[in-house]
Amino acid sequence: MTAPVLGLLVLAKAPEPGRVKTRLCPPLVPAEAADLAAAALLDTLDAVCGVPGGRVIVALVGPMSAAARGDELSLALRRGVTTGQRGPDLGHRIAAAHRDAAGLLPGRPVLQLGMDTPQVDPALLADAAGPLHRGSVDAVLGPATDGGWWALGLRDPRAAAAIADVPTSRGDTGERTVHALRAAGLRVGLLPELTDVDTAADAVAVARTAPGTRFAAAVAMLPALASSACRNGAFARQSVPTRGLVAALDGTRGC
Repeated sequence: MTAPVLGLLVLAKAPEPGRVKTRLCPPLVPAEAADLAAAALLDTLDAVCGVPGGRVIVALVGPMSAAARGDELSLALRRGVTTGQRGPDLGHRIAAAHRDAAGLLPGRPVLQLGMDTPQVDPALLADAAGPLHRGSVDAVLGPATDGGWWALGLRDPRAAAAIADVPTSRGDTGERTVHALRAAGLRVGLLPELTDVDTAADAVAVARTAPGTRFAAAVAMLPALASSACRNGAFARQSVPTRGLVAALDGTRGC
């Protein structure tokens, strides 16, 4: 078997009703939101498993026994290595997951994403890792439309320690992450901007961009997401411009 050349690290939470995608409620109920989260995770696992030369590592928190689509997810997780998450907050859990990936794949770059962007596909992820393989940058970051980020790639995944203390779930998380990586001496490249699925309006928008996914099929089965309130953005997040992040990475887009 050919040795893997890239680690694909997915940070995931078991999609238990009431514990995932709570911002989708309303208009959804917890069981519907959990099913959407499960569909998104399954699509994400399909994408990372399709990247040539990749080895999938899933840093998982929560039991699958109470998860939506738990049997299907348990089967899908067998396609990679599953580890636990540890740390007092998301930043430290990200750093720990990268450290674990470095131990499993010494000397290999790692590309990390979550379970909120079911629109990703193997080609996008392979392209995202390209600059790391070429050595033109030390890190790549994929900005999200809410000011955060959807992907982090590192030539040396142990360098994720630099972002352990960056506050998450803020409109400037992406920009702060770039500054932390650069302060650690890393050259940072910018990936395409994507929308995370946090709100009902996000779910509808993302489903439209990825019509062949499980996620899109799940959205189509939910009448609440076809309501005029969702179409008109009543459940949308507040738009957060990413100009600060783009400015911080001026000259590195597409590297």
